[in-house]
Formats: sequence, structure tokens, C-alpha cells
Amino acid sequence: MERRTFLAGAAALTIGSALGGLKPAGAAEGQPEKPDLMIGVGGKPLLYYLPLTIAERKGFFKEEGLNVTINDFAGGAKSLEALVGGSLDIVSGAYEHTIRMQNKGQDIVAVCDLGRFPGIVIAINKSLAGEIKSIKDLKGRKMGVTAPGSSTALMLQYALQKNGLKTDDAALIGIGGGSSAVAAVKNGAVDGLSLLDPVIAQLQYEGDIEVLIDTRTEKGTRELFGGPNPAATVYLKREFAEENPITTQRTVNAFMKALKFIASASPEEIAATVPEEYLLGNKDLYMQAFKNSKEMYSPDGLVTEEGYKSMMGVLKALDPDLAQADVPFEKTFDPRFVKAAA
Repeated sequence: MERRTFLAGAAALTIGSALGGLKPAGAAEGQPEKPDLMIGVGGKPLLYYLPLTIAERKGFFKEEGLNVTINDFAGGAKSLEALVGGSLDIVSGAYEHTIRMQNKGQDIVAVCDLGRFPGIVIAINKSLAGEIKSIKDLKGRKMGVTAPGSSTALMLQYALQKNGLKTDDAALIGIGGGSSAVAAVKNGAVDGLSLLDPVIAQLQYEGDIEVLIDTRTEKGTRELFGGPNPAATVYLKREFAEENPITTQRTVNAFMKALKFIASASPEEIAATVPEEYLLGNKDLYMQAFKNSKEMYSPDGLVTEEGYKSMMGVLKALDPDLAQADVPFEKTFDPRFVKAAA
């Protein structure tokens, strides 16, 4: 009995040391330190952020003892600002923000990967297909993005630069991520867009766009970036995780449940779970959009070092402040909570 007790204690000590003193999922005893959470996101109806909606609608946050309020901003940059400003506890947002903020000396870290590929599509208005045949032809054009500074804007800028143009050779116009984006294309307010499903799926279905680049799949992502490119993550201030380890673990648990549900769910189940307005009036179309994007969701919640290097390559190419930056991988992603949840 004494030997078993000693071995159990030693195992617990090993786990505790590996987690830097933070408790893993199985040891997250007691109540969450901060059960009332404010989570920010920029464009919640987008399939990019589907794991957040699933965690909310399937009751996974509540199962973990969390009362979550979700603030939906016009774009990811706005939710980041709110986190830095202290009005949010956690953000579901692009991985790139962790690298940018670490380079600025702000200890913001991702604790769960939601999307291993961006899922972003660059397309042009079909009426311009005769004039715009490649990214090089976007010079002087008006291109819609969810919001300036967002991941949709970043990918478009990277594609421009990779094709020999300057990042400002096309005008980037914020058009949101829902019906406003669809309307911007249909009424000619933009010549094209860099956006996500279900907006892209609807415009494709109705014959309004011609696709130039598609990162909903591994093939398309590698063609543009040369590797995987982590997209949506769950990120927070590291001090929050240190002060609220049980809350952080329970949050990650909920997102991991959502990823597991998405991996096994049928398009019909997904469509039945999300709010009615997310379907944009066409359930069949939404289901097709999910099929198009399903490959992009993370199977295990982990950002890989290959993905980190791919993202660093993009940021070094685009941002002069990051051109010579040395931001270690481990500062941008903390795998402890995901591994504990698994």
C-alpha cells in the first residue's frame, strides 16, 4: 500500500512539474476560479469559428461549470484589442496575434488550436473574370476583407507580395463576415474578396465569384504558404492561465469537446446546431459550406512547430517589425492544457 501511495504521489508530482504547477484536466478539482467568462471573437458566424459556436450551443461550457458571454466584434483585430484592454478574458482568434504580441513584449499565448488551415478563399467578382485571371491582376482593385488587420487581410497581403505586388497595391475594404459581405460583392462595392465560408459557399453557389486561391484544404494551403498555417486558436494572457488554471483547463476542455463533435458530426447535425441566421436562408448551402471547410479543423488541438514556422515566414515577409524578430515557438503556444484534456 505504501509503495502504491508513493508511486501515485510521484506520478502526480511528475505531471505537476510538467505543467509548471498548473493542474491538468483530470486534476482540475473544485470550482473554476472565474466561472463567469468573457470570450471575444471577430465574426462568430464564420465557419472559421465554428468550434466556439458548437461549444456554446452544445452546452460544453456549461458542462465544465462555466458561464460564458461571447462578444462578437467586426474583426479579429478588435477582439485582440479588447483582450489587451482588459474587457475580455479569452479570445477565439487567429494564431498570428500571439506572435505579434509576443514580439511587442505582451505575454499572450494560444492554449488550443481550432484550425490547422486558414480556410480563407481569395476570389473575384465573376463579371471581372475576363480582366482578373490571377493575383497579379488585383493591382488597383478593391478587395473585401472581414476587417483591416484581420487574418483575411493578412492572407490577401501575403498573396499579393508573393506574386510580385506591394501589400497596398489593392485597396482592402472591411465588409464583415455575413450578409454584408455577400451584398458587397453582389452590388459591386468590391471587385473581389478574401473571406471564409459560409459567405464563400453562398457566392459560389449563386455564381457570383471566381476562386483564385483556396486554403480550405491542405493542398491549397501548402501551395500558398509552403506548409500548414495555423488559423483560429484560443488565446489569452499568460497571467490569466497562471491565476486561473482550473478555469483555463475547463475552457480548453469545452473547445476540445467541440472539435471532437465536429470531427464526427454530419453536415445535417452541424446545421441543426448553429443559430438559424447562420444558415443565410439556405440550409443545404450551409451544409455544403461545412463539407468544403471540414478538413481545416484541428484534429488534436495542437499547433505544430511546422505550422509555427510557416506562420513566422508569412509575418516576416509582411511586417517590417517582425522581419528580424526572434519569437520562440513555446512563447506562442502552450500545449499543456490540450494534452491534459486529451
